[in-house]
Amino acid sequence: MALKLLDERNEIWLFDCGEGTQHQILRTTIRPRKITKIFITHNHGDHIFGLPGFLASRANQGGTEPLTIYGPKGIEDFVRTSLKVTQTRLSYRLKFEVLKPGVVLDDKTFTVTCDHLDHRIEAFGFRIAEKDHEGELLIDKVREAGIPAGPAYSRLKAGETVTLADGRTFNGQDFIGPAQHGRTVAIFGDTRQTQSELALAKDADVLVHESTFAGEEARMAKQYYHSTNVQAARLAKQAGVHRLLLNHISARYVGKMARDLEKEARKIFANTRVVADLNEFDIPFIKTHAEDTDDNDQ
Repeated sequence: MALKLLDERNEIWLFDCGEGTQHQILRTTIRPRKITKIFITHNHGDHIFGLPGFLASRANQGGTEPLTIYGPKGIEDFVRTSLKVTQTRLSYRLKFEVLKPGVVLDDKTFTVTCDHLDHRIEAFGFRIAEKDHEGELLIDKVREAGIPAGPAYSRLKAGETVTLADGRTFNGQDFIGPAQHGRTVAIFGDTRQTQSELALAKDADVLVHESTFAGEEARMAKQYYHSTNVQAARLAKQAGVHRLLLNHISARYVGKMARDLEKEARKIFANTRVVADLNEFDIPFIKTHAEDTDDNDQ
């Protein structure tokens, strides 16, 4: 999974890196050098076996910017050993951060938190929360007030009080629109249903959740430490998310059976989609989680 943040910070973040990741990227517009962070949900092979190949490809394709891998204990050993045995030399600095529940990253644009899920080995879910955007300067209102263009505009945008040459005084706060709430995405790896999911998914614009099994196979899902489409849909409804994307579908569900998984989940949570390789979804700004943005699919 790739989270494109080109407009927000000119970066792309990967979540897990299964076999063939570097080949799939060639079928997209993603430039490997733009990938600066990789978040690993857990260390099972189908989620990390693509790491050595991708890291080497990133170097071969001109990547020089540092890259950070956030993952459970052991991920650094796996990567370092793979690179050492294959005598792979990277053209950029590789950094590792061992995950533990809590804040993973917090800067001026995003806060990323994680918590344990319930899988056979240590596994994590992530909540990626965008910081609120400051309100825009209401240019039409500024012009209506007869404020001449110039340095006064930037001061008003900063919320300052401005006194013009003619003696008129204006409070910048009166000319700034409402702040735009940032978007939130919750991305989970393999897991059985567990209480920690609820806090991570609460009011998210998008929840990406595994759906290895159909609803009637809840017992098997629990046995193999996975989830069903119905369980994911119930979580989405309880957490008040806006959209649910189901992935990690068992190979037994193809064609009509995959569509049936979606239909079954939609009976519980209407805005559900079973996703496929190379699907791309826009995450628009929304004013209320009651709106339906299914038409924004790309």
